[in-house]
Amino acid sequence: MASLHFADRLNHAIQEKSSPVCVGLDPRLPKIPQSIRDKHFSNEKNPFKAAAESIIEFNKGIIDAVADVVPAVKPQIAFYEQYGHEGMRAFEETIVYAKEKGLLTIADIKRGDIGSTAEAYAKAYLGKVDVNGEEKVSMDADAVTIAPYLGWDGVKPFVKEGAEHGKGVFVLVKTSNVSSADLQDLKMEDQRAVYEIMAQYVDSWGADEIGESGYSMVGAVVGATFPDQLKDLRMLLPQAIFLVPGYGAQGGTAEDVKGAFDENGMGAIVNSSRGIIFAWENSDTFTEKDYADAARHAAQEMAEAIQKAL
Repeated sequence: MASLHFADRLNHAIQEKSSPVCVGLDPRLPKIPQSIRDKHFSNEKNPFKAAAESIIEFNKGIIDAVADVVPAVKPQIAFYEQYGHEGMRAFEETIVYAKEKGLLTIADIKRGDIGSTAEAYAKAYLGKVDVNGEEKVSMDADAVTIAPYLGWDGVKPFVKEGAEHGKGVFVLVKTSNVSSADLQDLKMEDQRAVYEIMAQYVDSWGADEIGESGYSMVGAVVGATFPDQLKDLRMLLPQAIFLVPGYGAQGGTAEDVKGAFDENGMGAIVNSSRGIIFAWENSDTFTEKDYADAARHAAQEMAEAIQKAL
């Protein structure tokens, strides 16, 4: 029987498809092809519902195009939440559809809280929710991103639910934005940076949840835009899978991300959002109506570039 451990499932999918690429599903409504928007906004009086239907159709097109060439997708919840309950419906339907197509789903929610609130978040996205005495699956993502500023109290519920249900957790360690240095690069008295201290916590938080592949279900978010720190953190976190944002539109390259991988070319999944889902915009070959084909081509090119760099 195949392992249900998240790290094992992810590593298997990466090897099976020869691709460490994660497609970020960050649907900016004005960039969704006009034909899709026209169809839904002309037939629906509720603009939020029309937005949600446009996003769902767009996402399904992307998912259909990349399902056999990438292991995972990562919907960023802000792009859905801004449209209220209809947007959240689009988020949920996106996760359900991606899973039906055999993709692992990473809910980019960056939650951070304590006690019963953290437990509620963890159950909503990774576990089961008590609905009038009956346990029900809610969002059912395969993994989530979380903010660790509140310490172990805010992390433990996610690790607990993840371990119980074969799900994963990616902890923000060194993020891809330029201003991450304002806090994450601060030096302590012993000259360790905050991100290095956080890495040591992540290592300890995941130490008891190692899969057959040698990796923990507790991973780390480390940006492609900081390749030197990426290499250092790989040494500090030998058993953590890295979720690497910042590739493509934010400036990260295949050479930049190679430090995220171990000596066997494993241990990381690299995310690209705009560079894949809106690839047609910078293409001489594909037009707007070919957005899904353009996304597939971009995902394949990205995988090839990373494999070559490794």
